[in-house]
Formats: sequence, structure tokens, C-alpha cells
Amino acid sequence: MKLRRLALTLLSLLSISSTPLPQTAPPDPKPFGLPFAEPPGPSTWLLGQPYGNTTFAYRTRVSQYGAGQGLHFGIDFPARCGTTAVAVGDGAVTKVDAAVHGAGPHNLMILHENGYASFYGHLLEAPSLFVGQRVLRGEPVALTGDPDLTCKSRPHLHLEIRDSSYRHAYNPALFIDADWDSLALASPFGLSFSRNLDAPRQWQSLQDQPDVTFGGRLLNDYARAWPPDWR
Repeated sequence: MKLRRLALTLLSLLSISSTPLPQTAPPDPKPFGLPFAEPPGPSTWLLGQPYGNTTFAYRTRVSQYGAGQGLHFGIDFPARCGTTAVAVGDGAVTKVDAAVHGAGPHNLMILHENGYASFYGHLLEAPSLFVGQRVLRGEPVALTGDPDLTCKSRPHLHLEIRDSSYRHAYNPALFIDADWDSLALASPFGLSFSRNLDAPRQWQSLQDQPDVTFGGRLLNDYARAWPPDWR
């Protein structure tokens, strides 16, 4: 009997550990604004790769996004190098050019009063801010750059929303007050999410993507996927 109870306990623990974390309920109303003061458009900025289980993230879930459980753990905004990025909310600078968070060549972390942090990656140059400096929503904080250092291949801003420990990432679309449906219509990337053929309706919209725990197991290592795996 004791062995049977032990086996049932182990099975229960295994079941819990293999279940993705529940999606965090976003604040209502949404507390943050867009990271640009200018309206979207071909000469300013657009919505690029969204957060979550995108087809690109799935295809590179081990080589590029393994640390983020196989998901694209931010939103990309294509913009010319040197486009001004603004703070999405009031807060204080906590990190400038923190190599541990990647998204080079330069990056910035701001901790907000509500306990969430915003992270700005692929910046053109080191932001002229110091740790502890207060910033206000809409205040210029950085210039967008290009991870390839060419300003021609893929210039864009990579924006993340994290918790105060920086270990968890959330879908920025659930925290930023914007007309995401209209932005998606003009997205050059499109809303292309990988599909698990054993659960085809899971994670298929801009709004229903799962949270990320950095260093956690892959969430999208599917046995059967569409589009098919490149590997």
C-alpha cells in the first residue's frame, strides 16, 4: 500500500512539472504604452515578430530560443536605426548593457512601480542613462539598432515585459494599451504561429501565448507540428 501511494505521488509530481505555467492575468487597465512616441507606419515603425510560439521561434527553439522555453519572449518592432524608443511606463533604470540578458549590441532594463520590468534590446548605442535614474512614461530612453550591426539587415527594437526577478517574461501585448489587431494587419512578419497537431487550437493568437520561465523546459517540442520542422 505504501509503495502504491508513493507511486501515485510521484506520478502526480511528474504531471505538475510537465504542465506549462498558467498565463498570468494581465493588469486591467493595461498599465503601459507603446515604446514609440510616433504613430506606426513605413517611415516610423511596425509590428514585427510577435511574442510567443511563432513559426520562426519553433524552428530555432533550441539553437536560438532554448533559454526561453522555445518561445519568442518579446515583441519585435522593425524601425530604422536611430529611431527614438520611449519608456513604456514610469520607473527606474536598473540595468544598462547587461550582457546576461543578451539582445545586443546594447540593452536597457527599467523596473516599474507596479513590479513589472521592461527590457529594450538591440539598441544602437549604450543608453545615456544611469542605474537608479528615474524615467517617465513616454520619455526618450534609447535609440533602436540592429543585432547584425549593419542597420540594413534587420533593424528593430526587441521589447520584453518581465517580473521584478527578471526570470519570467510575459506577453507585452497583454500589458501595452494599443490596437494590436490593426498593428497586426500591417505586420511584415504576420501572425504565423506554430501549430501542435495534437492540440491544434493551442497558442494560435496574439493574445493567448504562454508565459516564459527562463531556463525552463521547452514548451513547444512537438511530436507533430505544422509547418513541419526544418530539422
